[in-house]
Amino acid sequence: MPVLVGTACAVGETKIVWWRAIAALVAAVAIQVGTNYANDYSDGKRGTDDPSKRVGPVRLVGWGLAAPNAVRRAALSSFVVAGVAGLALAVAVDWKLVLVGGASFAAGWLYTGGPKPYGYVGLGEVFVFVFFGLVATVGSTYVQTGSVTALSVGAAIPIGLLATALLVVNNLRDIASDAQSGKHTLAVRLGDHRTRIMYVLLLVGAVRRWATRHDREA
Repeated sequence: MPVLVGTACAVGETKIVWWRAIAALVAAVAIQVGTNYANDYSDGKRGTDDPSKRVGPVRLVGWGLAAPNAVRRAALSSFVVAGVAGLALAVAVDWKLVLVGGASFAAGWLYTGGPKPYGYVGLGEVFVFVFFGLVATVGSTYVQTGSVTALSVGAAIPIGLLATALLVVNNLRDIASDAQSGKHTLAVRLGDHRTRIMYVLLLVGAVRRWATRHDREA
C-alpha cells in the first residue's frame, strides 16, 4: 500500500516509469517478508515464541516447524531480492537510495535481532511508522520524481499510522506472553487499556487527516 500511494503521489508531477514502480513494490514486499522471517528466527531463538505461552499464529522456529538456520536463510534471501531491486533503482535514480535500503534492512533485522533489539524496549511502533510509513511512501514518490514532495509526506503520515496500528493490535494480543518472555513492547509498558486507546487513536488519526485534506480540496 505505501508503494501504491507513493506512486500515485507522483501522478501529475512526472510521467510514471512503471518498471521503477514494480521494482519499488518488489523491494518493499521483500523487505516485509524478510523482516517477518527475521522476527520469527530471532524470537524463536530467544524463546519468546514458546508455544506454551504464545496465543497468536503458529511460528516456524518457536513451534519447531522449520530449522532456525533455514528461517534465517529465508530472511537473508528476501533481503537479497530487495537489495537487487533497490540497487536497480539506485542506479537509475539516486545512489542515496542505497543508504535508505541499508537502513531498511537494518531496521528489519534489528527489530527482534541483534544484542539489543529495539522491539524489546518499546520502540517498534516508532520504526514501523518511519519505515513502513514515511520511507516506503515518500521513497516510492522519489523514485519517480527524484524529489521529496509535500504531497508524498502528507500521504505517508496516515499510511504510517495504519501500519503502526497493525503492530499495536498484534502486540495487544501478545501482552501476556511478551511480558512473561521479557519482551517489553510498548503494549506491555502501557498495559491493555491504554494500548486499546492508542490503537483507536491511530485509526482515527489516519482517517481524520484524510478527511480534513479531502474537505479542504473539495
